[in-house]
Amino acid sequence: MNIYEKYKHIESNFTYWYARDLMVICNYSEWRNFHKIILKAQSKCPDTEKHFIPYHRKAYTNNNGYRLIIDYKLSKYACYLITLNGDIRKENIIKAQEYFK
Repeated sequence: MNIYEKYKHIESNFTYWYARDLMVICNYSEWRNFHKIILKAQSKCPDTEKHFIPYHRKAYTNNNGYRLIIDYKLSKYACYLITLNGDIRKENIIKAQEYFK
């Protein structure tokens, strides 16, 4: 199983990937940098509410608690748009472009 299939989710006939998982797959270490790419990709998408679904996830803290963090459920098309706007010097971005094409 390839890495993209490992992180793929299917729910009510909607196939998606979490943005924070895609961030790691594409070798980004900071959400703020990756989120800029998401916003740029959204600006090029004619139907953002269908492809970029905001989602709050639990992020567990060191003191056994958690906080809610913003994430997105991304369609395959949204993932593709993100990879097109990513840093092409990153080998993982090129591989992701090929997968999501």
